[in-house]
Amino acid sequence: MSGHHHHGHSSHSHHDRHGPHGHMPTDFSRAFAFGIALNIIYIIVEVTYGILAGSMALLADAGHNLSDVLGLAVAWAGAELSKRPPSKQFTYGFGGSSILAALLNGLLLLVACGAIAWEAIGRFSTQSDVASTTVIIVASIGIVINFATAMLFIRGQKEDINVRGAFLHMMADAGVSAGVVIGGVAIYFTGFNWIDPLVSLAIVALIFWSTWG
Repeated sequence: MSGHHHHGHSSHSHHDRHGPHGHMPTDFSRAFAFGIALNIIYIIVEVTYGILAGSMALLADAGHNLSDVLGLAVAWAGAELSKRPPSKQFTYGFGGSSILAALLNGLLLLVACGAIAWEAIGRFSTQSDVASTTVIIVASIGIVINFATAMLFIRGQKEDINVRGAFLHMMADAGVSAGVVIGGVAIYFTGFNWIDPLVSLAIVALIFWSTWG
């Protein structure tokens, strides 16, 4: 966007684009903070109702949301640390720290995926009842929250790779929540409770694929 404005040093690029007061860094720090807080609250709600409704799909979706909350935190740290100039100890700046954080987050998520997958596979034989209406309502709220969070980052996603990553993660989360809603609707009309662990395994596979990448 507006390439003719990029005549200054990279440290002033945000100021060049958004006027003399440089609102972009502050705005996106607030966007990251608000997005993380909102999604943490939703994860707590989703885990609570996932347990109450007997839904592995909701618990798996909570795991997927957690993965993207951690992703938001890493993106936020990367955006902030990349503003710092290199030093004698950190010749290339502080960008490497966000890579290490992402690696640790990835390992933790793979462990969580294993636990969810194990429980989901067990559900195929036990056929526990799933409160499908609760699943539909809670996952629908997730679509709204994830889409709203994505919109916080739509303005800067073409200019900053960290902001773009946050935008794409939250849009993907909205899509996964939509999948959980569809699963809940299918259970409601068919009574086939095995759909719930099937959806949860699909989400686990998605988390594993994205985390491994």
